Amino acid sequence: QVQLVESGGGLVQAGGSLRLSCSASGSTSTSIFRISVMGWYRQAPGKQRELVATITTSGSTTYADSQKGRFTISRDNAKNTVYLQMNSLKPEDTAVYSCNAIGSYGVGLVQYWGQGTQVTVSS
Repeated sequence: QVQLVESGGGLVQAGGSLRLSCSASGSTSTSIFRISVMGWYRQAPGKQRELVATITTSGSTTYADSQKGRFTISRDNAKNTVYLQMNSLKPEDTAVYSCNAIGSYGVGLVQYWGQGTQVTVSS
């Protein structure tokens, strides 16, 4: 099993910044579970969960259009940690942000989710 623990959420004014962190623990040794993609998703009240950004082990990134230029995802493979730097935050960025990890125990793919961290942007 792999556990994902997020931190860094909170309340910020519009235009401000926050940095989220997500650390994977448990069976994260590459001899047991090889994580290939880590990412962030968010879910606002009354809306479906949506992609924020993902990053592969090699550093390839994907962003949702609404976050391009404002958010930056990065990863420390040695620490099994992914970060999300969020700048120029808007009230519409208010949501629960959840960390996601996709990897393999050798056969097939398995994904894990963190419990989420609340980000609230006031106008």
